[in-house]
Amino acid sequence: MGPISRDRARTSFLSSIPNLFLSAAIPEFQPPNPLIPHHQMRNPVFKRILMLISGFLALGSSALAQEAEAVINSGDTAWMITASALVLFMTLPGLALFYGGLVRAKNILSILVQCFALACVMTILWIAYGYSLASSGAGTFIGNFDLLFLKGLTVDSIRGTIPESVFIFFQMTFAIITPALIVGAFAERMKFSAVIILSVIWFTLSYLPLWHMAWGGGLFAQWGVIDFAGGTVVHINAGIAGLVACIMVGRRHGHGIVQLTPHSVPLTVIGASMLWVGWFGFNAGSELAADGVAGMAALVTQIATATAAVTWMFIEWMRMGKPTAVGIATGAVAGLVAITPASGSAGPMGAILIGFASSAVCFYFATSVKKRFGYDDSLDVFGVHGVGGVVGALLTGLCAAPFMGGAGLAEGMTTGGQVFAQFKSVVVTIAWSAVVSVIALSIAKVLVGLRVEDSDEERGLDLSSHGETGYTS
Repeated sequence: MGPISRDRARTSFLSSIPNLFLSAAIPEFQPPNPLIPHHQMRNPVFKRILMLISGFLALGSSALAQEAEAVINSGDTAWMITASALVLFMTLPGLALFYGGLVRAKNILSILVQCFALACVMTILWIAYGYSLASSGAGTFIGNFDLLFLKGLTVDSIRGTIPESVFIFFQMTFAIITPALIVGAFAERMKFSAVIILSVIWFTLSYLPLWHMAWGGGLFAQWGVIDFAGGTVVHINAGIAGLVACIMVGRRHGHGIVQLTPHSVPLTVIGASMLWVGWFGFNAGSELAADGVAGMAALVTQIATATAAVTWMFIEWMRMGKPTAVGIATGAVAGLVAITPASGSAGPMGAILIGFASSAVCFYFATSVKKRFGYDDSLDVFGVHGVGGVVGALLTGLCAAPFMGGAGLAEGMTTGGQVFAQFKSVVVTIAWSAVVSVIALSIAKVLVGLRVEDSDEERGLDLSSHGETGYTS
């Protein structure tokens, strides 16, 4: 028999297998393949053999399916552990140094202690009830208490292709940095005890519900909102809380009268650089896998950040006569903030647009608007995170569209419809965070008071609140 004849015979036999099983189960079925005669199919012994084989095949396929669902991808896991460490690095020491350099020398330790303490407090709260309220249940606004203290978590628990413990750790780092962002708005004048009370209440009543709405299947998910890494959950949420806090706490003594200049610009630039590096874990890590989407998220993060930094530099250069180190660092952070919700859906052209628009709008709010209305947002939490988050969230709907080089929209969703969904999520986030912030600050004011004494503010919070100084000479 030649090779062609052998191939035909092999193909004929393989194609007869489905008919063989049908004939065993249905005697009236006539197999079209002459290689297996119909009278053989009626043989009881032969039928039992076929049934045994089919049973083993069914068990094997079921076991394979279950095994495929439960397999941990080592590459994804390694990347997500790294991404989690990078996001933690954003707070400790990135954000702490960025903010620390911007305040006066007598207050640097207060910033470092607030960031450090909040990292510890939020870790405990996330484990105790935060993860449960954020990620469990099918509620529209909040989850349930099924996973209190990580009930049921084992080394074998899996989330997608990574251990659930790694997912919990990754999301914990988001819960850490979000309240820490707010401290820049009331820097140099708020009681440490009030900071802790505000952060605990706000985390519980604002951060967790918005996490659930965006990423836990709640309201935003039902609307089809795109928030890949936290434009609403993290940045708008924290930015609005910062605006409310700086207004309720009041302005620093000397604000608008004397220059309240940064005491260490090098620390600020170093901190901004650490934020930039850590943000790749923030954005690319939100894919929860080491794949093409994560790669594109990293690329557009770099593009948007560089574009925003250069934009801020040239605006400042043209308006003030000189580009400053603080300015270019602030512009970079604005770009990082704005690309966050779009990092999983925007392409390179969209990243350039987001970087340019966010820097220009944030510059206007951090300078002209703040001066016009007279609020003392000490380190521009609202001007950069709040405003940058809004710009990024809205442009996400546009930049996800294929004509902008984006990843595309959900089936049946138009560009206008996506932008409107983004707009609704922004409005809800602003209103929700503002109300919760007022409540939390009011409770803190009743319990311990919000502001340090005038004499303590004059001495500096390092000595008055912590009994130490950042510098010995």
